[in-house]
Amino acid sequence: MAWYRRRRRDLPWRRTSDPYAIWVSEIMLQQTRVVAAIPYYERFLARLPDVATLARARIDTVLALWAGLGYYRRARFLHAAAKIVLREGFPKDAAGLRKLPGIGEYTSAAIASIAFGEPVAVVDGNVERLIARLYAAPHLNKREVGARAQKWLDESEPGDFNQAMMEMGATVCTPRSPSCGTCPLAKHCAGRANPEQYPAPKERAPLIDVAVAVGLTVREGRVFLRRRASTELNSGLWDLPASTGRGKTLGAISHGVLNQRLRVTIHAARPRGEGRWFTAAQLSSAPLATSARKCLLATGFLPQRGRGSVSA
Repeated sequence: MAWYRRRRRDLPWRRTSDPYAIWVSEIMLQQTRVVAAIPYYERFLARLPDVATLARARIDTVLALWAGLGYYRRARFLHAAAKIVLREGFPKDAAGLRKLPGIGEYTSAAIASIAFGEPVAVVDGNVERLIARLYAAPHLNKREVGARAQKWLDESEPGDFNQAMMEMGATVCTPRSPSCGTCPLAKHCAGRANPEQYPAPKERAPLIDVAVAVGLTVREGRVFLRRRASTELNSGLWDLPASTGRGKTLGAISHGVLNQRLRVTIHAARPRGEGRWFTAAQLSSAPLATSARKCLLATGFLPQRGRGSVSA
């Protein structure tokens, strides 16, 4: 704990005890790196500072604030859960939090321990790696990791302890070239001699290359977009329509979605089907699919402003 107090990163969600702000941060940090999440977190809370504001916001507003962060199902669950919390109150323990949409074992433990001081250990990828190395155990499952992490838990400061474990995994006990010489747990670590052997690598599904053609129609400074249907991934986002691929090629992008690597070719096209015309300024507040944003940047419709994003 002394190490954590000296070495912890100054992250915006560590400056608050507000359960809502902590909840938003934990949802954003699912599948997203800390550096990528920070500007989205700050922008989201500036616009939707509390549960009531989020619950009463239009889903388009929520998705627009989330645009570029990826995994939009998180935003939909967050919005749906806010409506429940506004009606029923904020659960104050992990068991109650797990009843809300989008909150599982890890997220419920993180919120409950950090916001409410419940003595329950968290298990994320950093903690899994740390525990596997401490015990030189390459094949622990999540339940076993959780049981061992619970034994280490400082029940007087569970929130800080959990953050210390995750911080150590993120900054010291890293996947490659861990800093064992500066680790405060080195003398307890059974796997220190060969730390990169733990945990055993997990098999990953191979990336599948998928060719996609989209159509770009621009008239009088406006672009034609269609809305993704409820049956599609990330429904409700605005996207470029599919193209036959017969028009002039205007550019191409590469985009990752789950285990797919999309090779997107952009063609000049006429508007097809139902949709809406947007100016570049209007797109700044519209829930725009990340792949569509990349296409519009690649073709010059949107200016290059260095906005960070992750695959979604």
